[in-house]
Amino acid sequence: MKALLALLIRYKRLVRIDLADGSVQDLTDNTGDAPDGVVVENGVVYWTTMGKPIVDPNDRSEKGRDYSPKNGGVHGMKLDGSAPFDVVPSGGLTTGKQLASDGAGTLYWGDREGFKVSRVRIDGTGLEDVVVNPRDDQGLGECVGCAVDRKRGHVYWSQKGPSKGGQGRIFRANLTLPKGQTPATRSDIEVLWTNLPEPIDLHVEGDRLYWTDRGAPPNGNTLNRASIPGPGERGVKPEILASGFGEAIGLCVNEAMGLAWVSALDGKIREVPLPDMPAADRAERILVSFESAVTGLAAL
Repeated sequence: MKALLALLIRYKRLVRIDLADGSVQDLTDNTGDAPDGVVVENGVVYWTTMGKPIVDPNDRSEKGRDYSPKNGGVHGMKLDGSAPFDVVPSGGLTTGKQLASDGAGTLYWGDREGFKVSRVRIDGTGLEDVVVNPRDDQGLGECVGCAVDRKRGHVYWSQKGPSKGGQGRIFRANLTLPKGQTPATRSDIEVLWTNLPEPIDLHVEGDRLYWTDRGAPPNGNTLNRASIPGPGERGVKPEILASGFGEAIGLCVNEAMGLAWVSALDGKIREVPLPDMPAADRAERILVSFESAVTGLAAL
């Protein structure tokens, strides 16, 4: 791993960041409205868009941006920035959040205002919902982060709950829908962690689950990890690896290198050495700092 891909939400940019010197190369400035999740598979980069929000002219904060219109999508292009295409055209989903791949040609994502987790094959066929939650006024059922553990046959997702509400949860279910059930009625959903500040992006690495949390300190705005629970087990108390982020969002982990990278809405991407792993004695650093909020990250 020599570089990261990152999304700059306000400027519709997808950039490549060199891990050695932090230099930045633009791949495209035409991602579509509000890009959020990104992943690379077989030399192609894919990303989600949340779509064009309804903006409150009297509120410039995130709360003043309503992403409930159904105008999100999933898009792709070659890694040199050429040959852009739509996997799911804009309007095919509501609010595309973190994007994950099963490594076998299927993409998964959280659809926040859609209250669901969905998937599609990289050729655009087979678009379907995996989980559908009941709608609620507080956003407790909104799905944000998404990760796939093909080895164990699971999909994980986060439901962050209300902003700074301390009601975040992380779930998992089988990649295969139980026979005779629907995404809204499936019985194999496990609640692994509850009462988290505000979990966002997820990453499965080996026998661990990593996640960012943008909730209230001291447990929020953190990078976390915990062992993946066994069948029917609940998650143990997570280990906080780093804190003090400016609204933590994107996440990339490479245990072989002993490093994790976290992006945030303050525009910074921080490199975090992982305890008891290679590079553990390295100092944490700001890899790069942008003037725009940074959302999804992917390894390159």
